[in-house]
Amino acid sequence: MADENQELKKAGLKVTLPRIKILQLLESADSHHMSAEDVYKSLLESGEDVGLATVYRVLTQFESAGLAVRHNFDGGHAVFELAKDEHHDHMVCVDSGEVIEFFDAEIERRQRQIVAEHGFELVEHSLVLYVRKAK
Repeated sequence: MADENQELKKAGLKVTLPRIKILQLLESADSHHMSAEDVYKSLLESGEDVGLATVYRVLTQFESAGLAVRHNFDGGHAVFELAKDEHHDHMVCVDSGEVIEFFDAEIERRQRQIVAEHGFELVEHSLVLYVRKAK
């Protein structure tokens, strides 16, 4: 819990039990991508008394403070993941909703090259591939 306290303080947020619990959930989540409803259900299942409105508020605070990133993948609701130092892209299964993170140096190189060929400088980007299990 000491790590979470430091992360919250560093982000300029007051240390509260709901914030600590939600931060712990995001850190330990199998997929690392959780909707507000997923967070709320997990808290309920573990016996925590945190309302859905509080979960939404805390996730928005985490996003504003740079602790979490919100993704709005097509066809689904917003999901959150902890902000990471290293860049990665996403694949989203259109059947199951599973989110898979990946990094490919060649894709990154080509994106920078294409941007430069058009006379621009890459500031930020997001790549999402919508996929289905091959049969």
